[in-house]
Parts: sequence; C-alpha cells; structure tokens
Amino acid sequence: MTNKTTITFILNPISGTGKKGHIPALIEEIIDKEQFEYEIRQTAYKGNAAEIAKECVYSGRDVVVAIGGDGTVNEVARSLVHTNTALGIIPCGSGNGLARHLCLPLDIRKALQIINECKIEAFDYGIINDLPFFCTCGMGFDAFISLKFAEAGKRGPITYVENVLKEGLKYKPETYEVEDETGAKKYKAFLIACANASQYGNNAYIAPHATMKDGLLDVVILEPFTAFDAPQISIDLFNKTLENNSKIKTFKTKRIHIHRKEPGAIHYDGDPMMTGKDIDIMIRPLSIRIVTNPDVIEDERQPNFLLNVFSDFFNNINNVREDINKQSRRIQVINKVLLRKLTR
Repeated sequence: MTNKTTITFILNPISGTGKKGHIPALIEEIIDKEQFEYEIRQTAYKGNAAEIAKECVYSGRDVVVAIGGDGTVNEVARSLVHTNTALGIIPCGSGNGLARHLCLPLDIRKALQIINECKIEAFDYGIINDLPFFCTCGMGFDAFISLKFAEAGKRGPITYVENVLKEGLKYKPETYEVEDETGAKKYKAFLIACANASQYGNNAYIAPHATMKDGLLDVVILEPFTAFDAPQISIDLFNKTLENNSKIKTFKTKRIHIHRKEPGAIHYDGDPMMTGKDIDIMIRPLSIRIVTNPDVIEDERQPNFLLNVFSDFFNNINNVREDINKQSRRIQVINKVLLRKLTR
C-alpha cells in the first residue's frame, strides 16, 4: 500500500509542432518520486486520450496530465469534470490557450516542476451542444477557420494567418438570434465567441477579462467591419484591447441560446464540427480540478497578463530579441497585405 499521489501522463505523440520523444526521460528525471507514483501512456488515435482519462478516473488516479495541445487537453479534461481526479497540463501544442490563461510555463521542465508542486484548484468549464470546452467555443468565422486549419495538414500561427487572409475575403456575416437571461436580440455578426478563459491561444485574447472562476461566460460578438477596420481588430486581439473596439459587443451570462438560419460549423477549444441551426451554451461553475501555478494569484475578475508575458520571455530568453523583431515585422506585413487584399 502506498500513500503517494498517483499520476498518469497521457502523451499525444503527434499533437502540436514539436517532437516529444524526449519527454518520458524528462519526467523520469524531474518528477519527485518520493511524492508521486506515475505512469506514462501514449495515445494511438483521436479520442484515445479521453478513453485513457476515463480509465484513470475509474481506477482512482489522483492526477491525469495531458501532454499535447489544446485538443489533447480538451479530450483529457472532459473525462475529468465532476470527479476528484485533477487535470495537469504539459503544453506542447501550437496555441496552448488554457495553459497560457493559467500562466503555466511553456517550458517542459518548468511545467513538470509545477506538477511537483501539485497545487490544485477548482475552475469553471463550458458546454456547447453537450460538448465540454475549457477555453472558448464559437461560431461564424472562427469556426469556419477552425475547419480550414484542421484541413491544412500543418499547424502554427502562420497557417492560421494564411487561412484568415485567404478565406476572410470571401466570408459573409450571418444573422443570429441570441437569447440569454435578459431576453432575445438579433445580431448580424462576423463571429460569436463564448469564452470561459481569456484567449484562443498564441496570446490572441478574444475575451481579455474572462476568468474561469466567476460562473459566467464572456460572450463576444464581432459585427461586420470594413477593410480599414481589419488591421485595428487584429492589433486589438493581440494587445488585449478588443473590448474597446467599436465593432465588438460583449456581455456576460450563465447560459445562452443562439439560432441561425442554416446549419453550420461550431468549434470547441478550436476543434471544429458541423451542427444544426440551434446552439445552446452554458457554464458549469467550479466543476473541474486543475493543477495550477503556485506562484500565480489569479484575480477572479482578470487574468494576470503580465505573468503570461514574463513566462513567454523567460522560456525563450535566448531568442526573445529576434522573436520580437520578427513579430513586429510580421504584424506590419500582415496589416499591409490585409489592407491591400480587402481594398481590391
């Protein structure tokens, strides 16, 4: 009989943008064996992470750690809701939205040290048409792009930007009837996002003031915009100032019903699927336990953006100047291309 905390690491070998063959050796090196008894299991197909996580719940494992991107995290997390088994995250994806929101290190060694600390807190999660999500869900252009991104065969922000530039020129806003506790309203919108956490990933903040502990969804409606609005919207998305943009409508709610004229795509944590005309979204307060960063004190009304910035800085200290210069040039180029193409 052991009194050690039991951990299962679920490793998705094909998620994200990097190789993961070295991770088992890092786990062996870093995990505190005096405190933990652990095992490592690899996924073999889509949905396998959810199956393994369910097995862990049934066998009474204390923590299940998702090693992969947002899709792997979602698979594992949805099997752990309303249980005593906690979610851990070693972020290895192309976006890492939930890890970034929680200020978890993107460096694998440092992320494993967070697991060693094993500070566990309860957080909210959301449901869209019976599908759990932990960061964001939505419909409209972001769901459409999620479909294109899934079909692209490669990952990362460049692929995302390429799809946005290519498909954004052809996408037509839809009319939605949106009903919450205050009544029903109609919106013509480019997209509607419902956020539990603050960002999509890659520090693209769709709902900068979202928190995972308030029992509320942050609803973000992007109304139709002109070619000259597009660069400012993209800047606001990454500067955490989107709520100040005149094309954005935001509100908070516990649940929402959305009706559209035709069936179409939705996404949950970036994973796309086709669904019908009616969409129901709700929040489940404090119903998933997550291993968190003990050095972060989360304001329940606003995530600590400064810590996210410093986390990225120290994880990439040798390349930070070059990355900043590249990102600055990239944003300038993207804005010029976007303006040129949209004004043709």
